[in-house]
Amino acid sequence: MEVPRGQIRSLQVSLPKTLTTAGKTWTSAIAKEPVDTPLVLRRENLEGDYQANRKYHGGPDKALCGYCAEHYPYWSELLGQEMPFGAFGENLTVAGLTEDMLCIGDVLEVGEGGVLIQVSQPRQPCANVSKRWSRPDLPRRMEQTGWTGFYTRVIATGSIAPGDPLVLQERPHPGWTILRANTLMYAEVPDREAVAVLRSLPALSPEWKRILGRKMARSG
Repeated sequence: MEVPRGQIRSLQVSLPKTLTTAGKTWTSAIAKEPVDTPLVLRRENLEGDYQANRKYHGGPDKALCGYCAEHYPYWSELLGQEMPFGAFGENLTVAGLTEDMLCIGDVLEVGEGGVLIQVSQPRQPCANVSKRWSRPDLPRRMEQTGWTGFYTRVIATGSIAPGDPLVLQERPHPGWTILRANTLMYAEVPDREAVAVLRSLPALSPEWKRILGRKMARSG
């Protein structure tokens, strides 16, 4: 499978802040804001970005969250409002690299400065997405479409900026797309053999391996 050249359409960061939904306050860094200048990408996060709940967000396997620009028209129509890039809490809004194109373990060069990131797992939509947009059904709809976005680890640090190209350098697990992984994760009756293969992929994050293992245990 050949992956076309992608690009960072928009770059977003945020520190944890207090938000209010339906009169209730909560703390999150999901309301990220766009930047138009280069930022330093470190091993565990992007300059100016941090997570409020480090138990479930952040860390070396989830240093960056990416989401696909191509999906935004669909969500804007569904929610009946213009959805700005960063609406799903992603650091990178990317063009040309959708979930059916990116594979677990893909290594992408960002820009021309030698920065390398590796796709580590699909993003799991959480309650913060629904709270931000007052749509309890939104995470489930993301799961149903398979348009969840993805997380990456950082292989080589450096500066990245809006407009930077994203070029595939390595593909250790061809065929194991983000979309295919999502299909297995959210299937009512999981394919146990396929899940076992997915869990065996060295590039898949330990967190996703644990979640898949629990899913298999519950399914008997």
